[in-house]
Amino acid sequence: MVNEIPITRTQLSNGLTVLLKEIHTAPLISFWVWYRVGSRDEVRGKTGLSHWVEHMQFKGTPRFPPGVLDRWISREGGMWNAFTYLDWTTYFETLPANKIDLALDLEADRMVNSRFDPEDVEAERTVILSEREGSENEPLFLLGEAVQMAAFDHHPYRYEVIGLKEDLRQITRDDLYHHYRRYYTPANALIAAAGDFETGMMLEKIEQTFGHLPPGEVIRKEIPQEPPLAQERRVEVKGPGTTVFMHLAYRAPAANHPDFFAFTVLDSLLSGPSSLNMFGGGGVSNKTSRLYQALVERELAVSIGGGLHATIDPYLYDLVITVHPKSTPEAVLNAVDAEIQRLHVEPVREEEIQRALKQARALFAYGSENITNQGFWLGFSEMFATYEWFAHYVERLSAVQPEDVQRIAQTYLQPQRRVVGVYQPTGEEAMA
Repeated sequence: MVNEIPITRTQLSNGLTVLLKEIHTAPLISFWVWYRVGSRDEVRGKTGLSHWVEHMQFKGTPRFPPGVLDRWISREGGMWNAFTYLDWTTYFETLPANKIDLALDLEADRMVNSRFDPEDVEAERTVILSEREGSENEPLFLLGEAVQMAAFDHHPYRYEVIGLKEDLRQITRDDLYHHYRRYYTPANALIAAAGDFETGMMLEKIEQTFGHLPPGEVIRKEIPQEPPLAQERRVEVKGPGTTVFMHLAYRAPAANHPDFFAFTVLDSLLSGPSSLNMFGGGGVSNKTSRLYQALVERELAVSIGGGLHATIDPYLYDLVITVHPKSTPEAVLNAVDAEIQRLHVEPVREEEIQRALKQARALFAYGSENITNQGFWLGFSEMFATYEWFAHYVERLSAVQPEDVQRIAQTYLQPQRRVVGVYQPTGEEAMA
């Protein structure tokens, strides 16, 4: 029911957009600051800038030295974190309602006063390179990166958010600081707050804390879209381990495209519902999905998972499969193609659609029930559409008909529109 609570939207004179949602179910407030910058805003040679800038935002300001905020927020019984994604970077604090001034003060301060000390930059270079190298020990990271790069020729979505290792080695302190100064401005930001507050008082606090900051520039980058893939692309990655993995990636519509909701139902039907929320939402099994039954129950695969991403530009629909030791990638691909072909030619039964809808709605509900999740959705949906996208999510899912799901399968799930990636293990152990 909290999804039906009205929100208040306003814009300060410096361009800062503010969305507020009163929820008086618990004495908590979740406060989020969203910046319209992510790996989509990077170029070859500077990949990983946005993620690295996020790291630097935890290195302190003259007012809040490093380590102080961790202690203060923990002492007040709160939590805080940050995320960088393809289209955005966000920071949040969830605190007792009577302590929320701490969140406002620290976010306004680091919007303009982060230090980017050269020694801190170099220390963080080591941290991020180590993070990157740790990911390279994971077969699914290596395979996913190869598939992602094969899926796009020019669009920045082809690069992992963490960036390429060669770029991380040569990015400078000035590169980071200029990226920060360009994108971390009120005109390029959005505040989303949900929880136990009175709207008028919260607006007054935000105006007092953020209203005097210089506006900066409104940045809305239009990136030329790539044409659909003309033929299937295949990649093979070799690395340590003993397990074979597959990653199939189909070009998919942007979140604001009318096809996105029917595609969401198709995802639920084909591989099981997937959560768009960064915090996930448990309790929904994919054992009734067609690919689980065709692959896992027949011992062609150990596991199967799908994922549709909410993005500004068209991105990917992913199927990630752990191949059974007794099976082969060819057998798995044949089984996947058989299920997709079945979707192309056979009408989907109404009861199957209703079950897929029920699972997708349940996962959505699990992922939007607490105060932190409500704050997340309030800002997240604004990064690629508007809050109305979230508010009408269930309604638009429920409007999907069997013929819509079949049309999506026929349109998007074509062999020539995909990348097929296979991870072939060498049998060696991963390096520590």
